[in-house]
Amino acid sequence: MSAPLLSVVIPAFNEAAYLPLCLPTVINSLELWMEKTGNQGEIIVVDNGSEDETAEIAESFAVRVIRESIRNIGQVRNTGAAAAHGRYLFFVDADVTVPPEAIATAMRLLTSGYHVGGAIRPQYEPKRLSSRLLCWYWDAYRRRQRGAQGVNQFCTADAFRELAGYRTDWFMSEDTEFFARLRALGDRVYRPVVLVQDICVRPSSRRYDQWPAWKMLWWQNPITARLRLTSSSFWRHWYQSTVR
Repeated sequence: MSAPLLSVVIPAFNEAAYLPLCLPTVINSLELWMEKTGNQGEIIVVDNGSEDETAEIAESFAVRVIRESIRNIGQVRNTGAAAAHGRYLFFVDADVTVPPEAIATAMRLLTSGYHVGGAIRPQYEPKRLSSRLLCWYWDAYRRRQRGAQGVNQFCTADAFRELAGYRTDWFMSEDTEFFARLRALGDRVYRPVVLVQDICVRPSSRRYDQWPAWKMLWWQNPITARLRLTSSSFWRHWYQSTVR
């Protein structure tokens, strides 16, 4: 079998409940792209020291599973990228479902040579109106900034290496910081990032539904999101409960 052209990297911590729901959508999207193009791809689940059956469930789907013990999301994504064989990287969180055309869309943009990377729009569907308004605010904010969350980002492996990947000294906002550097690189080499708007990935709304609105507003606002980014203790709640 030829080497994979694309590597899908999925960070995972205690995702036994969501992997059976979300991983099949990623596999389906990858297989559809492979069948259409004849190219090969791989999926790498990076188990971040899970205390449940995350690794076993991932292995049951016949995807690659590697381990990373350091509890830092940037480190976990970087570990997956370091193990990847593909010329292109597609990052997606373990609690995210992707539409069938997601990977084909990303690869069409990447292989065109006109873009160093991009992201597919996330569509959150929390139960409470206050949470939906907060999601709407962040969507509008990111559009103005040409930014993107780490729930889904894709790029060339060359660009990822040139940027040295995600920051591992930050415990929050490392995804938007990486995308800002990717955007700057794309602008510099005239291969801009692209924000896909006509399809969407669907992250779980578990944190919005589990936490009261005041708590989400306190931790998800432009001021708090910039506070003590290198402090693991300050952001411990974000890591000790559900992952992003």
